[in-house]
Amino acid sequence: MAEPVRGKVEWFKDYQFIGRIESDSCSVILGEGGISPMKLLLLSVAGCTAYDVVMILQKMREPIRGLEVRISGERREEHPKVYERIHLHYVVRGNVREEKVRRAIELSQDKYCSASAQVKLSGAELTYSFEIIPGE
Repeated sequence: MAEPVRGKVEWFKDYQFIGRIESDSCSVILGEGGISPMKLLLLSVAGCTAYDVVMILQKMREPIRGLEVRISGERREEHPKVYERIHLHYVVRGNVREEKVRRAIELSQDKYCSASAQVKLSGAELTYSFEIIPGE
């Protein structure tokens, strides 16, 4: 079994909290003046899959020059207000092949991205689309 991840969230003032993972050197401000935990969850999904897609395309020796992952989520009206639907739109820059981009995204979503898997386990429907902007 993997080593547990440990961190803490500490009340700073008013409705503002500071979160930190023990093994990391950065902190995140949650709440007022910072990001909401549910929005951070969306960014975590986008960041996780972005990392995977870049790594996979590089291993495929595709000439990726840039990647942007746009994410949107729809939450339930009633508590707990979990995400019901999440859509990811990948904007890939470079002279990469469409079939390789599709395969990299599928591998991320079906095998590697733990954040996506976590929200899928909660019942969220996760969809994606992509576009390729060829480079010079």
